[in-house]
Amino acid sequence: MSREIVIDEPFFPALQKLPAVRMAMLAMLALSAPINVVSSQLPAQYFRLLEAGIVRVSEQMDAQPGANLITLAARPGWKHFPQSILAAAVLYAKQHPTNTHYRDPKMLGLAVRIGDLLATECEKGRSETCFEDEWDPYMWLEAYRLIAPDLGEERRTRWKRYIERDTVPLASDALKRQEFPWYNTPYIGTSPNHYASWAALIFLSGRVFGNKDRESLGARILHRFAAEEQAPDGYWGEHSRNGPTTGYNHITFTQVALYWEYTHDPAALEALRRGTDFHVHFTYPDGMPVETINDRNRYWKVDSWGHFGFSHFADGRRYAEFLTKFFHEDDLTMEDLGRLAQDALYYHEGPTEPIPQDQPRYSYQMSVPAGIRKTGPWVVCLSGLISTPAVNSQFYLDRQGNLSVFHNKLGLIVTGAGSKRQPGLATFFEKLQGQTFHMPISSRLQMSDNSGDRLSLAYNTFFTDLYVSPPSENHLQLRFVMTGRGEPPSEAQLNLQLCLRAGETLETAAGLKIVLGAERVELGPDELGGWIRHRGWRLETDPTARLTWPVYPHNPYADAPETMPERAVGVVSVPLQLGARDGKYIRPNAQEISFTLMPD
Repeated sequence: MSREIVIDEPFFPALQKLPAVRMAMLAMLALSAPINVVSSQLPAQYFRLLEAGIVRVSEQMDAQPGANLITLAARPGWKHFPQSILAAAVLYAKQHPTNTHYRDPKMLGLAVRIGDLLATECEKGRSETCFEDEWDPYMWLEAYRLIAPDLGEERRTRWKRYIERDTVPLASDALKRQEFPWYNTPYIGTSPNHYASWAALIFLSGRVFGNKDRESLGARILHRFAAEEQAPDGYWGEHSRNGPTTGYNHITFTQVALYWEYTHDPAALEALRRGTDFHVHFTYPDGMPVETINDRNRYWKVDSWGHFGFSHFADGRRYAEFLTKFFHEDDLTMEDLGRLAQDALYYHEGPTEPIPQDQPRYSYQMSVPAGIRKTGPWVVCLSGLISTPAVNSQFYLDRQGNLSVFHNKLGLIVTGAGSKRQPGLATFFEKLQGQTFHMPISSRLQMSDNSGDRLSLAYNTFFTDLYVSPPSENHLQLRFVMTGRGEPPSEAQLNLQLCLRAGETLETAAGLKIVLGAERVELGPDELGGWIRHRGWRLETDPTARLTWPVYPHNPYADAPETMPERAVGVVSVPLQLGARDGKYIRPNAQEISFTLMPD
């Protein structure tokens, strides 16, 4: 793949003394492969989306001229209404041949109107209703930076007062944490994506408002995020460095990308290269981040965060195009509007080259035990990631799921998403000594283009080898081979989480046809008969398999199980028969369980 690197004078004087070897490595990245055609989709599509989204904002504000933020933010998808200000400001201030609203007084007027509304809400003591965390004040600050010359002294002073009121306290909080051992939640008491966002807001506000102490503080933190905190595989672990939190990684990535725009710190560019490699490989063909390796979210929509950070590289620009095609003019949220505006503002145009989603096949393995493979229509992710459960945090899921299967036409069929306090959703659980264990204690992933992939997971009383042979167009097999170890558990079970859909029919080999709804469905081996069919696919099961529907996974934001049927999964369970000990401590091939997936 080609690598395009631009290096300006570094922000930190110390970085000017980078070893020649490191500088040469950066230069080599730019020369490693041929370049394809120049992109024509971006940033033009950004401007089209911004134009459509901001029209809705203008129309709504005209229809409700006296509306406050609570009223506006109550609309579906408008929770982050303050972020719309950047869309209007970018359309007004960003000169580009495809931006037809450059210097359009209507866009300036709308940006001013939104900013004045934010200031009025702050004056009335309702700043807590103005902003969602630090992301909304950033949008106001960025808009201020773009249109400050057109605001007039009185309005500049007013806006600055309230932007800083929501920014300055973060500097004190950030300063306390800057020398902590790691920028992970167990140390800093908040998520790394938030801490990086604090730093970016502190940095930019210091730069815009001439406060060198704040600018330097934000820069030091963001430099450390780029140079030390990122794992070699291109992610920033939220709970630990043992694995990624894929969706929130986009947020941290965005802050490092913003930092690079103003400092051209080579460490930031290297981090963006690693982050681009991570995200392009762990995104399904439908634009969704791969959930199997994520320790915080079972679900995440196509991301609008950080496209401009990908755009330093030819494959990254193609990836940004790929993600952008999933956004539509009639259903943009205010957060999408703000982030797409940021993307349009900082996007780097240039050539593109194909990404994994464009290829008929690819494989990618991280240095930690997780990898992904696409073969024709199939995408399989295998994860042996191990991390200590966050017992006292509702937000971190247990890394208890180990595989997912996606099909180009049928979508996600088997999900490896994590959960919490739900061993029945773990790929395996075992009961012994009065306790239930549902996470592996050791793992190994071996991937081969020729012979297939092997994920090995060890538990207290057994280990399993999951073999995934190269699939055909119409056939994918998952084969689990169990080896017993020591005294067998009182109970052990294999579970696959199936992405079943309420309102659609489930059919079994035994002749049952059930329209899935909120009612409990429990089917035994005789009722399954060896296979189930649903939404265009068929799964052949072990003869002893059972099926349960609906099972509601843990919702980290509610600290309770999900309640909506669309968030439920079906679970296919197979009991493990690990054999009696009979003097044999190790019992190879104690049991084999196979599943075969086929498009119908």
